[in-house]
Amino acid sequence: MKRAGVLFLAVVPVVATAVYFVLPSGAADAPAAPAPAGTQSSRDDAKDRAEQDHEQQRDKDDEIIASLPPGLAAPDKEELAHRLVSSAEHSTTDWRSTYGMIEDRDDDCGYTAGIIGFCTGTHDLLTLVEHYTGSHPGNGLARYLPALRKVDGTDSHEGLDPGFTDAWKAESELPEFRAAQEEERDRVYFEPAVRLAKLDGLGTLGQFVYYDAMVFHGTGTDESGFYALRERVLRKAKTPAAGGSEKAYLDAFLDVRRATMLTRYPDRDTSRVDTAQRRFLQAGNLTLDTPLTWEMYGDSYTSS
Repeated sequence: MKRAGVLFLAVVPVVATAVYFVLPSGAADAPAAPAPAGTQSSRDDAKDRAEQDHEQQRDKDDEIIASLPPGLAAPDKEELAHRLVSSAEHSTTDWRSTYGMIEDRDDDCGYTAGIIGFCTGTHDLLTLVEHYTGSHPGNGLARYLPALRKVDGTDSHEGLDPGFTDAWKAESELPEFRAAQEEERDRVYFEPAVRLAKLDGLGTLGQFVYYDAMVFHGTGTDESGFYALRERVLRKAKTPAAGGSEKAYLDAFLDVRRATMLTRYPDRDTSRVDTAQRRFLQAGNLTLDTPLTWEMYGDSYTSS
C-alpha cells in the first residue's frame, strides 16, 4: 500500500479541546471543596444530549444522501472505482485477481495484501483478520493475530515469517475470506468516502477522489491522514455544499493531496493524481462517464 503507516479509523476523528480554569489567588492552598451534588448526573445528561444531537445529525445526513443520485455507489460506477484503485495499487484493473496478493513494498507499512492493499503496519489488515476470525474462528490466519497485534504500527515481520504469506494466499482461495476483504474495504474506505463526498456536495468524480485518497492516506488522525488533508483543503477552497465551485474545490484537493504524498515520499510516483484524477477533472468529467482512459506508472488503461 502506497500510504502513510498510521492507525486507521472508520469515522471522522473528533478533535478534543482542553478547557482550563483560572483559580483565584490563594485557591491552591484552600482545601478541596466537595463535588457539587448532581455533578456526575450533569455529565451523564450532557453525554446523552451529545449522543442525541449526533443521532439527529446523522438522521439529517441520511435524508440528504437518500435524496441524491447514487453516484459512485451505482453498481457500474463502484466497479469502475475498484478498477481505478486497483490500477494504482496493483497495476491491474482486474481487482478480483488480487485477493491473494501479498508483498513487502519497502514503504514502512510492512506487508501489503489483498484487494485494497491492507497493511500489517497500518491497522487495517489486523482489523480485517480480527473481524474475519470473529465470524470464522479457526481460520488459517487466526494463529497470527498475536503477531499482527505486536507489529501493528511498524514495518516489522516479527512473528509473521516464514508462514504468514503462504497462509494469506491459502485463505484467499476461500470465498468467505474474499467476501470479508470486500466487506472491510467497503466499511472502512468506500462507504465513508462516498458518504462524506456527497455531504460535501461532490459528484461521482469527487466521490472517487475521496475514496482513492482514503485508501492511500488512511483514515487516521495524523497529519498525512485523509481528514487532516481535507482540513487543509477547506482552508483553501469551499466545498460545493458550502457554495464553492466543484472544480475549484477538487483542484485544490488534488493540489494538497499531491503535496502531502510528496512530503512523506519525495520520490513517489504521483500518477494516480496527475494522469488519472487530474486528467478526468481537466476534461470536465465530473460524472466519471466512460469510456475512460488514464495512465498509471507509465502504463495506459481504458475502461468502457
